Amino acid sequence: MYNDLAIFSGRAHPALAEAIAARLGRTLGRVDVFEFSNENIFVQFQENIRQRDVFLVQPFVSPVNTSIMELLIMIDAARRASAGRITAVIPYYAYGRSDKKDQPRVPITARLIANMLETAGADRVLTLNLHAGQIQGFFNIPVDELNALYPVSAYFRTKNLENYTVVATDVGGEKRARDLAVRLDLPLAIIDKRRIGNAEVAEAMHVIGEVDGRNCLILDDEISTAGTIVSAVHALRQHGAREIIVSCYHPVFAGPAVERLRALEVKEIVVTDSVPLGPEKILPNMTIIPVAPQFGDAIGRIHSGQSVGALFQ
Repeated sequence: MYNDLAIFSGRAHPALAEAIAARLGRTLGRVDVFEFSNENIFVQFQENIRQRDVFLVQPFVSPVNTSIMELLIMIDAARRASAGRITAVIPYYAYGRSDKKDQPRVPITARLIANMLETAGADRVLTLNLHAGQIQGFFNIPVDELNALYPVSAYFRTKNLENYTVVATDVGGEKRARDLAVRLDLPLAIIDKRRIGNAEVAEAMHVIGEVDGRNCLILDDEISTAGTIVSAVHALRQHGAREIIVSCYHPVFAGPAVERLRALEVKEIVVTDSVPLGPEKILPNMTIIPVAPQFGDAIGRIHSGQSVGALFQ
């Protein structure tokens, strides 16, 4: 058993880290993280962490590459300060779409980052809804993957959704949407989507399932530029759908995403706070579901040697 646990935050999402610590009845540990004028990142823990159970909270959000490098340096600093165990808490794992060689001469960046985290000295990883399940297998250390399905479905159960169909934005997201449909006891539809090259453009081709005259709840794992969501909403409306709710686990909202979502005129946009959302990214019809309770409970179980999987039963 390790000594007292300690929770620290990088600069990516301190509000989430504070909420996680509060869930455990604790305060965040003291650490200095900043950049010199030459953009070199400096980290120094401001308290003793020798043999402590250290959890470092850092989603990979904009600026993504800085967030990744910052976490790697925090891990290295913790290892050199003789931390007992180091857990990288990564609510959003960027580069998750680069999980296989689907084109000639391309990298598998999700695997590269896994290697970097291990080399830096992470003993385990705690994350939320990886883009692809096989990313867990890229690690040679334990990976606990939490599932936002549970708080999101709990929210929707309070809405008494009638005449709704859950819609997957593509075939790859079928299982994710089916899991939500089962928990809400609703039918499922799938959009046949074709992604055009590397230009972040997606074209909705067909709708598989019955949506004519029904309300639709679209679920995706993340919304980046919102191109997929826009094409999905247009396809559903062309097939006779009525009111539409859009939901995702990771609201990255890059580039034109916010303006595209504002123009969609959907009933509601439901997201989690796995990534930080500044005021400029919050729309009037948006509901934000906190994930700190899940992370706090998981960290408590990891520290005490209990099953994390029991949270999903």
